[in-house]
Amino acid sequence: MEREQRGSDLRVGGVRVRTDAYTQYAVTYRSNGLKISGIMNVPRGDGPFPALVLAHGYIDPDVYTTGRGMPREQDALARSGYVVLHTDYRNHAGSDDDPDNDVNLRLGYTEDVINAVHALRSASRPNVDDGRIGLLGRSMGGGVVYNALVVAPGLVDAAAVYAPVSSRPQENIDRFQRPEGDPLVEEIEAAHGTPQENPEFWRQVSPVTYVDRVSEPLLIHHGTADDTCPLAWTRATVAAFEAAGKDVELRTYRGEGHTFGPRWADSMDVTMSFFDRHLR
Repeated sequence: MEREQRGSDLRVGGVRVRTDAYTQYAVTYRSNGLKISGIMNVPRGDGPFPALVLAHGYIDPDVYTTGRGMPREQDALARSGYVVLHTDYRNHAGSDDDPDNDVNLRLGYTEDVINAVHALRSASRPNVDDGRIGLLGRSMGGGVVYNALVVAPGLVDAAAVYAPVSSRPQENIDRFQRPEGDPLVEEIEAAHGTPQENPEFWRQVSPVTYVDRVSEPLLIHHGTADDTCPLAWTRATVAAFEAAGKDVELRTYRGEGHTFGPRWADSMDVTMSFFDRHLR
């Protein structure tokens, strides 16, 4: 929150895909001096179109390839008339490396999402309405969106997340990294202390601590059968938003797991209506 975020130099590269509804391009932009890669879907027509920045879930950077993680959303949103900028994040695909990112709880990903919005705005592209921008995140990307909302209130007009991680990083570490014996846990705790040793650090690094700063409406989708990110995490986050008087809506889907299957189309109808209300 104290650091100035600098996003700029959005460069649109070669065509990756052409469809009847949009063209997908390779892109790069600058995020606090780092080059970040990604893809951008641009609808056919004159525009300008509202834009959405997508924050993908965890995929091992060693196997990640550009644009991975949210192909259904990329396609559906572009077909509905949104420019879609999917950031790869630092340390992924063609992005620059940030060797301290993991020890610093991957907060660099939050900077990359915030700076994707700044880069879109500073590019002044005629097919992008830079006054109408939203965020969409999935799983880990949902946590990135939470962070972006508290770090940069007023940055966007609305945000939606699917099956998000906990808004308390120690819960994510205890569920995903500690049981696997991830050596990164020891590095994190050596740098910052455990939650017992340094509770103030862990309080300050949790976006739920700062929900009073959030100014954008937030839509959350979560399946009741999600065995990756428990629904209880989302209910706790929603309760904190509601207690702070924020505009938050939770949609639950009986029987849906982490990735969504039969109800994905229904959930996207809700998402489209939500963004249409706030971005059109």
